[in-house]
Amino acid sequence: MSGRAPVVVHPPLGTGGRRVTARGEDLGLAFSDEDLLELLSRAGLPDADDLLDDPAWVKWRGADAHHYDAA
Repeated sequence: MSGRAPVVVHPPLGTGGRRVTARGEDLGLAFSDEDLLELLSRAGLPDADDLLDDPAWVKWRGADAHHYDAA
């Protein structure tokens, strides 16, 4: 890894939910940890539940981790 987390959970949108990217590719919109895990599974990380709180894997931007409500 290059020292940056490969998964970025972007700030909550005004309508709720957070955009998720992996290595710059848009994976979709998550409204919960369950949604986030589904997006990561589709991207090839089927056991990502242990990675959500690992800053080497996931960078939470603009709000607390696991917070998906509208900003």
